[in-house]
Amino acid sequence: MARSQEGEALTALILETFRLNGALLAAGNRLTKSVGMTSARWQVMGAVVGSKHSLTVAQIARRMGLARQGVQRIVNDLTGLGLVVLEENIDHKRSPLVSVTQEGAKVMESVDEAQADWVNGLCDGLTQVQIVGALELMETVRDRVEKTAGEE
Repeated sequence: MARSQEGEALTALILETFRLNGALLAAGNRLTKSVGMTSARWQVMGAVVGSKHSLTVAQIARRMGLARQGVQRIVNDLTGLGLVVLEENIDHKRSPLVSVTQEGAKVMESVDEAQADWVNGLCDGLTQVQIVGALELMETVRDRVEKTAGEE
C-alpha cells in the first residue's frame, strides 16, 4: 500500500521530529553543562518541579514518555549529586517519592534562566499562533500514536 499525500507529509514530519529531538538534546546539554547537568537530568528534574509535588520514578517515566529503568538510573545520579532526595511513600513502600532539594531548585532556576534567553531567541520571526498550531498538531499525533500503541 502506498502512502497518501497526508501520509507522506506526516512521515516527513515524524522524521523531522527525530532530527529535532537530537538537536534539542544537544542544545539542552549545552544549556545545562555549566551547572553539571545534562538534558536527561533536566528532563527528569523538570517533571518533578513541574508537577508541584513529589513523584515516583514510574510516574516520572510515564509523564515524560521514558523507560522506568532509565529514569531510575538518572534519579540515582541526581541523588548522588544532592539535587533530589528519595522520600518514603506511604502509599507504596517499594516506590519512594522523588523530591527536588534546595540545591536542585537553585540549579533548575539557573537552567530556566539560560533556557529563557535561548528560547526567546528561537522565537524570532515566529508568531504565537504558529507555535500553538504546531504544538496542537504534535499533541494530536502523539495522542493517536499512543492510542494505536494500546491497540497492538
